[in-house]
Amino acid sequence: MSHQIIIKPSEHVMHVLPKETILQSALREGFSLPYGCRNGSCGICKGKVLSGSVDYGRYNEETLTEAEKLAGMALFCCASPLSDLVIECHEIGAIKDIEIKTLPVRVEKLERVAPDVMIISLKLPANQRLQFLAGQYIDILFKDGKRRSFSLANAPHDDEVLQLHARNYPGGVFAAHVFTKMKVKDILRFEGPLGSFFLRDSAADTPIIFLAGGTGFAPIKSILEHVFYQEVGKEHKRSMRLYWGVRTKADLYLAELAEQWQKQHDHFTFIPVLSDALPEDSWHGRTGFVHEAVMQDFSSLEHHQVYACGSPVMVKAAYEDFTALRKLPKDGFFSDVFTPSTSQP
Repeated sequence: MSHQIIIKPSEHVMHVLPKETILQSALREGFSLPYGCRNGSCGICKGKVLSGSVDYGRYNEETLTEAEKLAGMALFCCASPLSDLVIECHEIGAIKDIEIKTLPVRVEKLERVAPDVMIISLKLPANQRLQFLAGQYIDILFKDGKRRSFSLANAPHDDEVLQLHARNYPGGVFAAHVFTKMKVKDILRFEGPLGSFFLRDSAADTPIIFLAGGTGFAPIKSILEHVFYQEVGKEHKRSMRLYWGVRTKADLYLAELAEQWQKQHDHFTFIPVLSDALPEDSWHGRTGFVHEAVMQDFSSLEHHQVYACGSPVMVKAAYEDFTALRKLPKDGFFSDVFTPSTSQP
């Protein structure tokens, strides 16, 4: 049975599906409640139940005492509603509200999905979770004080394992280690979440264009998977197009996933673009620079938002051409530039 929850003091209203916790429902419906461990250990998600009743679920009794329960407190990562509820808690409204942490992680899986692309799966400690906005990144920390930035490719609601997409390139400081020395069970440290590349709230009918170059697909994957997750049960959905530009067909390392999204969601379109297709690719799709494919498809971007992630050259060209030639509002362009970190000066 579904229940309604009113959040105080914001007056936001959400609907909880059967077997969902209060936190799971909030994440699905796009309301950012604070949380840490998601297993009832840390107490960050603790809030007050003003009316209604809950199943408290399984939690650490030191984190939520009997006295706190009598006072109406509950751990929203564990508690499920038994009736309609009114709850009181702080909602995260901006990046400044999200705690930046330094945490250890264990390499759980290494998957080479293209000749020069590795998907790294990182397991957090059992009592930790990383709260972040879809599209943000983390910095891998090295003993010599250097750091390497990677966008999170998993969605915020799917945070038990963090996913990074690493590309191998000549002179890469971290890339060579990933492709030649890194192994499962290695321990890394990181700081995050960081960055301001995330989906902005806007009119529900504002179409979105995602522009990805190479592994710039990673943060866009995070954003799209979270959007699809939040859209469950909603009738009105924003039109979204993903243009993914790479050199050859092999570089479309998760093309099947993007094609699956297109089949499952009528309001989503996937357009892959190759700049240097090989004869053996037998490519009959779009070619050239990825931002030019957008220019060919749209005579005006006046009422759009664009989220671009990739090389500095691609992002700069897209911004200049879209704003100057296609009437895209300058405040409607959001970007994350991937700048290689090399050992060369």
